Amino acid sequence: MAADQAQFHQLLNSLLSTDNEVRTQAEETFNSLPCEGKVTHLLGAVQNPQMTEEARMMATVLLRRLFSAEFQDFYNPLPPESKEQLKQQVLLTLQQNESPSMRRKICEVVAEVARNLIDDDGNNQWPEFLQFLFQCASAPNVQLQESALRIFSSVPGIFGNQQNQHLQLIKQMLIKYLDPSSDPEVRFQAVRAVGAFILLHDKEDDVQRQFNDLLPRVIMITAESIDQQDDQTLIKLLIDMAESVPKYLRPQLESIFDMCMKVFSSPDVEDSWRHLALEVMVSLSENAPAMVRKRAEKYVTSLIPLVLQMMTDLEDDEEWSVSDEICEDDTSDNNVIAESALDRLACGLGGKAVLPHIVNNIPNMLSSPDWKQRHAALMAISAAGEGCHKQMEAMLENIMQGVLKFLMDPHPRVRYAACNAIGQMATDFAPIFEKKFHEQVIPGLLSLLDDVQNPRVQAHAGAALVNFSEDCPKNILTRYLDGIMAKLENILTTKFNELVEKGTKLVLEQVVTTIASVADTTEKDFVGYYDRLMPCLKYIIQNGNTEELRLLRGKTIECVSLIGLAVGAEKFMSDASDVMDMLLKTHTEGDLPDDDPQTSYLISAWARICKILGKQFEQYLPLVMGPVMRTASMKPEVALLDNDEVQDVESDNDWQFVNLGEQQNFGIRTAGLEDKASACEMLVCYARELKDGFANYAEEVVRLMVPMLKFYFHDGVRTAAAESLPYLLDCAKIKGPTYLEGMWLYICPELLKAIDSEPEADVQAELLHSLAKCIETLGAACLSKETMDEVLKIIDKFMNLHFQKEEKRALARKEEDYDEGVEEQLAEEDDADIYLLSRISDIVHSLFLSYKEGFLPYFQQVVPHFVKLLDPSRTWADRQWGLCIFDDLIGEFCLLMINLYLFLQFALCVPLVRLVWIFVCSYPRSFSSNQ
Repeated sequence: MAADQAQFHQLLNSLLSTDNEVRTQAEETFNSLPCEGKVTHLLGAVQNPQMTEEARMMATVLLRRLFSAEFQDFYNPLPPESKEQLKQQVLLTLQQNESPSMRRKICEVVAEVARNLIDDDGNNQWPEFLQFLFQCASAPNVQLQESALRIFSSVPGIFGNQQNQHLQLIKQMLIKYLDPSSDPEVRFQAVRAVGAFILLHDKEDDVQRQFNDLLPRVIMITAESIDQQDDQTLIKLLIDMAESVPKYLRPQLESIFDMCMKVFSSPDVEDSWRHLALEVMVSLSENAPAMVRKRAEKYVTSLIPLVLQMMTDLEDDEEWSVSDEICEDDTSDNNVIAESALDRLACGLGGKAVLPHIVNNIPNMLSSPDWKQRHAALMAISAAGEGCHKQMEAMLENIMQGVLKFLMDPHPRVRYAACNAIGQMATDFAPIFEKKFHEQVIPGLLSLLDDVQNPRVQAHAGAALVNFSEDCPKNILTRYLDGIMAKLENILTTKFNELVEKGTKLVLEQVVTTIASVADTTEKDFVGYYDRLMPCLKYIIQNGNTEELRLLRGKTIECVSLIGLAVGAEKFMSDASDVMDMLLKTHTEGDLPDDDPQTSYLISAWARICKILGKQFEQYLPLVMGPVMRTASMKPEVALLDNDEVQDVESDNDWQFVNLGEQQNFGIRTAGLEDKASACEMLVCYARELKDGFANYAEEVVRLMVPMLKFYFHDGVRTAAAESLPYLLDCAKIKGPTYLEGMWLYICPELLKAIDSEPEADVQAELLHSLAKCIETLGAACLSKETMDEVLKIIDKFMNLHFQKEEKRALARKEEDYDEGVEEQLAEEDDADIYLLSRISDIVHSLFLSYKEGFLPYFQQVVPHFVKLLDPSRTWADRQWGLCIFDDLIGEFCLLMINLYLFLQFALCVPLVRLVWIFVCSYPRSFSSNQ
């Protein structure tokens, strides 16, 4: 055994080797060892003081990862005495005299064991550890106290189903640890423990109330840690609490803002601390806006000028305006963080609370001789538009008078910021903005397109013109079409020559996109420019095959397809074959990498050309379906990482991480997700446009789409999957009723499950709509009795939720923080809820349409919900949809010449339905002409 342990110690040292080959071989050896043997050796190494601390720390890391991934696999088969021995050994490691870093690693191991010894029913199978936690509270050993708190922070649910009986003991333990007489490190860990416990009970107001009196000490200790500027753990914990339990922080809100403002307003404080202090205040403003408006208004007044000044923290870079490569802004830069904060404050607190403070500061900034001040002011206008929409809309003319003149500012970055403001407002205030300011904006942007000395500015003017033209009414944009296209064609020619001579492409990439946007809006009026543009665009597609030209080629592919869609099949047909051949050649020469920007452009272009060619596109399906299906079926790379592992890779922009708590983080590689969503949307397009011409692919696509109803990594994928199903069923009709029935039997159960479990309201609405359309497509008898019962359960669930949400909003209107801003938020929630109600109405409509009088017995099971909608005390939207549903009922009876006596017998059992009957009979209805 000693020899084995010695060999294992050597293996640990090899795992720490800087020699890649030695380390790789050691990893393979370690992974090949049996799990129980690894646990024994690792525990032995942790408890062996003769080994180097580095090797022992490596043992703790490996042991924790092993417990995290394989605990139940090796623990459950152990005999009872071995289980007890393991738990005793693990507890023993805690009582060794260790360095702080080693003790921290040991705590993580113990916490992992404790987490795994709580079963699904909340039974804690390690009562000795609970006793140990309470013993630590009275023990004089500071290290044990600290260790107990670290473990409790990692596993705040350690008490399982016994928590309620221990709640007062837990509170007393934490109060003792928070006391000023406690060791500073113990107090620090006690704050972590309180935060973890409150976050675990983020939905349990009673628990939070019982721990309210701990909050002053928590904030005081957090302030002390900020003053020391050594460890950012507590201020990051405060951010988590601001996001998840902001109302728990209400009693100390002013103290929190005071503490954070002191840090944020001090330019001598390290930027990372200032960013975190700002994040606390912004998170509170987003998650408890009414509370902040009411209790922290004076801080908001001081905060916004400071945010505006942080936006001026820019570097002087003479190469910036002439750079041909645009590097994404570093998200840790002061100006980027400040601009994002201003946007979030405006969206969270609303324009009434934020805009006056922006307006008070911007005039002085715009008149400053310092270009950074002018730049920040214009970027602030861009950032505030979404959150301050209502207030800014009323003063657009004054704002535009101030912004337009900066298109001629002597500094290129200020001109850039003016373009940015105009482009953003064109989006935020469309189409009012386009109707009011086209006479000033279009000439102003066209003049900046001549800024050849500053390609970044020239390109951004083109980007602003895209924003403007996207939402500009066609009849307005066509007035300027000749002038716009003369400018764009000239730049296209010039920049194409520059590409050939110098290799520069930034402005060329943008002008191609701008031409596409103008064509998309002006449609048939664009025909006159087609013949001059198409040869150059086709040349770029044909010859732009190098890696550095991938984005240009992708944008040109998009441009050609949008021009084709704009001018129509008759004009585009002569080039369609050449264009398709060039696009298909891209894939026949080999699959594109996941991160190739051409992929999404190609897939979207094929869908547009499908719309243009209609049935004639069927000839290309065998060639395009392979690449589209490969992209649509792409599986994202995911990983479950501990906190240490995340620190190693969190700077990788291709990955996004979600903290799951308890030392676990879920990571997903986002590269390719947007392409996957685009490919799914294109499959919807093919099914919709080609109908029975797509029948041979319907089954394959259904088998792809149905599992993606639960692809929770991307809302767009689930939405496209839902939208596709009725179209695919329609495609499959040509294959006969048996085939169609089999397809529906595959779709229906999964669609119903997806509706029931969908977390996002927008996607849920599309799923409901998909179900309604599927029922309409298939007609009567498409639902078995069991399936009909499931549909009725869904209706019942959604209607109950609808009424519960209305009651919740009514209570919110009585809360002490209720104000105009809360009402706006509640109105938005109400609109979203009513949209879901409209989708429930779609299902009821489809069932009446398909089943006629056969649906009546089922309808009687849910009719009380719809009667409730008609109550005079309910909102007008509720009553409107209630009327629509009974309108469907009465309409079907009229259309089918159903015995009026039978209907009235049904209707008279519900007084409100009698009113509906009278209303509908006296109201002119389109169905009456079809009786």
